[in-house]
Amino acid sequence: MKSTHLLSGLAAGLLASTSITAIAADTDKSDTQKASGSSTSKDNSSMENVISDWPNRPKLAARGMMAKYGAPAEITSERMIWKNPGVYKRIMVTREEIPHDFPKPHMDFLEHTIEYNVPQDKVADLIAFDASSTINRTAGELSARCDLEGHNVLTLNLDRDIIEGKKTVAEARKSFGDNVVQDVMGTHPAYVEELQFKPSDKSARFSDQPVIPGSPKRSGEDGVDTGNKTDDAEVLAFVIAVDDNEVLAAAEAAKKKPGSAVLDYAKMMHQEHGKNAGETMELGQKINVTPVDTAAVDKLRVKGAGELAALIPLKGDEFEAAYVAAMVKGHTEVLEMIDNKLLKSAENESVKKHLNETRSAVAQHLEMGKKLQASMKR
Repeated sequence: MKSTHLLSGLAAGLLASTSITAIAADTDKSDTQKASGSSTSKDNSSMENVISDWPNRPKLAARGMMAKYGAPAEITSERMIWKNPGVYKRIMVTREEIPHDFPKPHMDFLEHTIEYNVPQDKVADLIAFDASSTINRTAGELSARCDLEGHNVLTLNLDRDIIEGKKTVAEARKSFGDNVVQDVMGTHPAYVEELQFKPSDKSARFSDQPVIPGSPKRSGEDGVDTGNKTDDAEVLAFVIAVDDNEVLAAAEAAKKKPGSAVLDYAKMMHQEHGKNAGETMELGQKINVTPVDTAAVDKLRVKGAGELAALIPLKGDEFEAAYVAAMVKGHTEVLEMIDNKLLKSAENESVKKHLNETRSAVAQHLEMGKKLQASMKR
């Protein structure tokens, strides 16, 4: 019993000092684990310039990961990121060190991420096991964060055991400590040396489900596919996309605290386009047509985001003039889309009626925008 306590105490004392030897051992492994493309002297120079004033422990980890996996894909003053290195989706080293006391006091700055869809009912267990873990079910990612690659490997292996019901949280926490003790004593436990499973080579993303009634679905989801023909499902989605773009633009305009005339116009745009989006989704439910965000609809959303991004840096009168000009241009384009595409494609009479009502509102917004624009030029 006394010797066991001695080993545990020795492990606690030596854990932090094993960083250099552990990374060196990892670096000696096969070059097949390196990321595609070997590092050059220029890569090394760029990395060294960034980490020159980093704390020693993150600096050590950064050099170790570069020696093993090659040059990072991204380098900033605060972090380095490797993409698809070896079996991982991503590796990140951060300048910041975060104190973490499990299994003994150390600093977290090295993160390994794998493609993995963690079941919802296991998320809490994994966090209870190791609070440094990060679970992003939407992205399909499971990440472990520690000070050594071997300890992140250990975390991921024990995560897998918890998910598969092979260990409870308490058993996994004890196993983590036991493996660290064995590793410090030089026995090279399998759970520390490498992953005991193969991460998914396919996307593990989980896009979840809408909770707002009548929300659009992405093309391809649940067998939804409109093909090349624009139909009522895509028509409704186009209208919702227009409304969403205008709501976002109006909300940003309000944040700029423009003059009363522009602010009133933005508030009106926000309220009326928001109301129209809701009515469009309600119509879809009424006629049993789910709006579908096709590639063309998404392109419209992306276009709106790009145009709004160009407005955000502007201030004062410059922003007001650019916002109103964007509304005039955008509403002109929407009228053309309704007339030349959507009304010609709509099949359901209720959809056609809604398009005509939407068109009337858009035309009114356009005229108001033009008058506002003219008054600003005086």
